[in-house]
Amino acid sequence: MRLRIIFSGGSLSLWGRMPSCARVVNPRSLRRLPIGAQVTNLPHSLKLGGHLVVVALFCFIVTAFANPVVEIVSVNTSSINGTAGSLDFNFNPGTFVTQSASLQILNFSSDGALAGSPVVTGDVSGTLPGTLTFDNGTALNDYFEGFTFGSILKFDVSLYGPALSSPDGTSKSGSSFAFSMFSDPEGATPALTSDLVDGIALSVNVNMDGSTTLTNSSAETSVQAATVPEPGSLAEVLLLFLGIIFVRRGAGARSKPT
Repeated sequence: MRLRIIFSGGSLSLWGRMPSCARVVNPRSLRRLPIGAQVTNLPHSLKLGGHLVVVALFCFIVTAFANPVVEIVSVNTSSINGTAGSLDFNFNPGTFVTQSASLQILNFSSDGALAGSPVVTGDVSGTLPGTLTFDNGTALNDYFEGFTFGSILKFDVSLYGPALSSPDGTSKSGSSFAFSMFSDPEGATPALTSDLVDGIALSVNVNMDGSTTLTNSSAETSVQAATVPEPGSLAEVLLLFLGIIFVRRGAGARSKPT
C-alpha cells in the first residue's frame, strides 16, 4: 500500500492507494468526504484533531491489510551453462472453491538469454525480464518461455490478495505457485530438480488460513524471505510525525502576542 501525505497551510491531504471505504473525517460536521479531500476552515484545535483522526484511521487500515509475501529466489545454473532449455511459471487455484489471490514475478535477471515469444495461458500479463502478474481466476495460468541458461538466474516472487490478507474461512482449496526449469526448449526434460515426476524446482502453496508453505526441490536453488516492514512501524512513524506537528503548532500559538 502506497500513501503520500501532504501537509501545507493548516490542511492535510491523503493521496494514494487506499481501500474505497477509507474517508477523511471533518470533526466539525462529521460529514464523509471523498479521498483526497482537505480538512480546511476549522479552528486550530479542530484542525489538529482532524489530523489525528485521519492518522488513526490510516493506522487501522494498514494494520488490517497484510503486506505481500515476498520470496527472493536465486538459482545456480552453472552446471547447465549454455544449454538451450526453457522456464515455466504457473499460479493456479485448487480443485474446489478458492479465494482470490495474485502473484508477481519481479526483478528477473540472469546472464542467460530469453528466447522471446513466450507461450501464455490464462490470467497472466507481462513479459520477462519485466514483471509478470498472475491471478488465480482460471484453472490454468501459465507462462512458458525458451531460455539459454547462463551461470545464474534470479527473481522475486510476490504473493498477495484476499486469500493471504483476509482469509474468508469458507474456501475449500488454496492456490499454488510452481517454477520449473527444463533442459530442452519443449519443456519435456526437467532440470536442476529432484522432482522428476512433475519437474517442479520450487513451489509455494497459499493455504486456506492465509499462510504459505514453500517446497524447494532444487539443490541449486536458494530462497530467502524478503524483509518487509510491519504495518505497525509505518503507523508509529505517522503518529510521531503528527505529534511533532501538534507540539510545534501548539507552542507557536502560545507564543503569539495577545
